[in-house]
Amino acid sequence: MRQSSVPPATLAQKLVARAAGMETVVPGTVVTCKVDLAMSHDSSGPRRVAPLLEELGASVWDPQRYVLVTDHFIPAADPQAEAIVQFTRDWARQQKLPHLIDAEGICHVVLPEHGHVLPGRFIVGGDSHSPTGGAFGAYMFGIGATEMAGVLVTGEIWLRVPQTIRIQWDGRLADGVSAKDIMLFLCARLGLGGGRYEAIEYAGSAVQALPMQERMTLTNMSAELGAQTGLIAPDGVTMDWLAAAGVPAATLAGIDLDRWRSDEGASVAELHRFDASMLAPQVARPHSPANSAPVAESAGEPVDLAYIGACTGAKLEDMRMAARVLRGRRVAPGVALQLAPASLRDQQQAQREGTLQVLLDAGAQLLPNACNACAGYGPTRFKAGTRAIASTARNFAERMGDAGSAVWLASPMTVAASAATGRITDPRTML
Repeated sequence: MRQSSVPPATLAQKLVARAAGMETVVPGTVVTCKVDLAMSHDSSGPRRVAPLLEELGASVWDPQRYVLVTDHFIPAADPQAEAIVQFTRDWARQQKLPHLIDAEGICHVVLPEHGHVLPGRFIVGGDSHSPTGGAFGAYMFGIGATEMAGVLVTGEIWLRVPQTIRIQWDGRLADGVSAKDIMLFLCARLGLGGGRYEAIEYAGSAVQALPMQERMTLTNMSAELGAQTGLIAPDGVTMDWLAAAGVPAATLAGIDLDRWRSDEGASVAELHRFDASMLAPQVARPHSPANSAPVAESAGEPVDLAYIGACTGAKLEDMRMAARVLRGRRVAPGVALQLAPASLRDQQQAQREGTLQVLLDAGAQLLPNACNACAGYGPTRFKAGTRAIASTARNFAERMGDAGSAVWLASPMTVAASAATGRITDPRTML
C-alpha cells in the first residue's frame, strides 16, 4: 500500500529515483544516477572514448557493465572502416571486456537479445536511438563520447529529472497498420522537437496489444520526436519475450512489474490521446520523418529501390509483416528489394519459420546483419537519382546516400507493397 506521504510518480520518475538512490524525484531537479549498463558501438565506442580514458589514465569502472557492439562499419567498406572495427575488437580484449557482440546485428536489437535490458534498469547508450530499451521498462537514453567517458570512469551520470509526456493510443490498429505508422504520424503531428527532451510514455490498449518488437519501434523513434527516452510499462508480453531470450527465471522472478508503472494520479506535462482504429498507413516524403501523411497522399510515386532494414524496420516482426504482403508475389521489374535483417538471431528464426524464404522468393537481396544503408557508413549507399522507399527511421538528405537520392519512409508492409508494384502502394490493398 502506497504511503500517503509519497506522491504519485510516473514510470520515468520511479526509474530515475531508483538510479539516484532516492525515494522520489521532482521533475526539473538535477540528480546523480548510478548506471546499470553502458553500451557503445564501433562508431561511438573505443575510437572515441579510448583516447579520453588514456588521457585520464583511467579504465572502465566495471567491465561487466559495458557492452560493445560492432554494427555501423559492418561490413567494412574500406581500409579505414576495417581499422575502426579491428580497433574495437582489440580494445575490448585489452580492457578485458566480456561483452563484445561482434557482427551479430544492430546494437538496439542485439542488446536485449543478450538479456542486457531489463525492467527497472538505468542504461546509457552511445547512439541516439538508445531509447529502444525503454520498451522493456528500462530508462535508456543516448549520450555523446565525452559523457560516455565520464560514465566509464565513474559509473555515474547526472540527469535533469524529466517531465513525462503520455501518448495514449486507445482501440486497436487496423490490419495493415503498424507501430511504424504510429511513429510517422506522431512525427508529423508533434514535430521532431515535440518530445522536448523529456520522457515519452506510450500507453493505451493499442500499445498493450503490440508484440515486443513493435513496442521497440515506438520507443526507438522517440529520438525522432526529440525525447530523451521513450517508455512502455513492462507486462507479461515483456516477461515472455525476455524468457524466450534466455534471461534466467530467477532473474525474472525478482522483477516487480507493479513497481514499474506510472501511479494513478501521477502528474504529466502533456497528454495526447488518439484512436488507433482511425490510423491509416503513413509515408514520410523526402527529406524528413516530419513530412509524414497518410499513404494515399504519396500513392503512385514511382520507386526503384525498396529497403527493408534498420532497428525500426527489419526485426523479426517487421520481416513477418513484409512477408505477409509479398507471399506469392515478385518485386516489380526494375525495382531492387534489399533486406538487411536487424539481427542474426532474427534472421535465423525467419529462416526456420519460412519467413525469410518468402522474401527471397519475392526477389529480395540479403544484406549483412548491420546498420547498412541506414547509418550511411557501409558499402550499401543509395546512388544519385535513386528513388527509394525504406523502413528506416530517418530520411534526411545524404544520410543514406548521395544528395541526389530521395527516400520515402514507411512501414515494412508499405515498403513490401511498393516493391511489388514499383510505386508507393497502400499495403491494405494487398493483404
